[in-house]
Amino acid sequence: MRLAVIAPHFEPDVAPTGVVITRIVHELGARGHDIEVVTSLPWYREHRVETGYEGRLWRREDVPWGRIVRLHPFPAPDKRDLVRRALSFVGFSLLSAIAASRGGPVDGVLAMSPPLTLGLSGWAAARARRAPLVFNVQDVYPDVAIELGVLTDRRLIAAARALERFCYGRADAITVLSEELRANVAARSPAPDRVRVIPNFVDTATIRPQPRDNRYRAEFGLGDRTVVMYAGNVGMSQALDTVVEAARALRDRRDIVFVINGAGARRDELRQRAAGLDNVVFVDMQPAARLPEVLAAGDIHLVTLRRGLARASVPSKSYSILAAGRPVVASVDPGSEIATLVERSGAGVAVPPEDPAALAAAVAGLADAPRRRSEMGAAGRSFVEGWASPSAVARAYEELFEELRSPRR
Repeated sequence: MRLAVIAPHFEPDVAPTGVVITRIVHELGARGHDIEVVTSLPWYREHRVETGYEGRLWRREDVPWGRIVRLHPFPAPDKRDLVRRALSFVGFSLLSAIAASRGGPVDGVLAMSPPLTLGLSGWAAARARRAPLVFNVQDVYPDVAIELGVLTDRRLIAAARALERFCYGRADAITVLSEELRANVAARSPAPDRVRVIPNFVDTATIRPQPRDNRYRAEFGLGDRTVVMYAGNVGMSQALDTVVEAARALRDRRDIVFVINGAGARRDELRQRAAGLDNVVFVDMQPAARLPEVLAAGDIHLVTLRRGLARASVPSKSYSILAAGRPVVASVDPGSEIATLVERSGAGVAVPPEDPAALAAAVAGLADAPRRRSEMGAAGRSFVEGWASPSAVARAYEELFEELRSPRR
């Protein structure tokens, strides 16, 4: 098949969604499909176009499985600047619609959200190239923005809801990561039967249990302390002030150190909040190739989301933590997909969101129970080995496009 893919990030960009779509595309390419990827110039790490990619609005690369078209993302340095961020989304989405609509017919178009505006880009490309559209929803917007209090104007919320309905209604299929997200999206889709669950994969061959004493620990002076690791985006969704306050509650525990590894809009604010706490260490975002080492360095890993967000977002890093054989403390809404995952797999404990005392108690309990941590890590690894592999996820998309282009349909 010939496929067109529109995604906000792609290798060498290090955004989690970029890692996911990159691997899916490579798997589809290995299965003999010809693929054209329309994406942004790499910018996620510093929220600016990376060195070596500046100076051009549009770049094209020919690769063994097809072609990559990279477009300027018009990055907004501060995610809280809603006007600048909205203009960024509109500018990139308009460029991607133009780029993805060029060329002859294809057998399918896959568009990835967020941003929600890429649903319009996918629809334009699918119409221009006479192909079915699959709209992949990683996080449900505008729900996330509303829960964060970032989007409060009723008129803007109404406009975002209208855009959401339009994008769902124009897609031939909508893919989401979990049954909970499927119910969420189906409830507002004009055609609920078009919503399918295709989870993000976890690469258990690359990410696997490794010794905790490694170069990462040595480089950042972590020693033999129990490392409580948050590795990921340091943004508004993650409620990392809860982590800082939990560290404050445990500041007399000299055997425990909290590590916040990553970059994002709230990093400087959190550093200021953690000033004077010698049990909190901030580490810059690491190269993607170093992820297995980062995960191995942690004795306990944290997955945190603000109240209400766990029903609109499923952090893919949760599965990577399980693959690394490490226990999880999930500070998320009770009954959400992540809380259920942790409880069902036996890989950790779930506590209420934005509750520093509950988080501190869970961390302290696991810090004092190394055998229990080991059992949880093993249970998580065993659970995730039965999860979707990269090849299985790519095959699911292949079969979906085959179904959508079937004459019987």
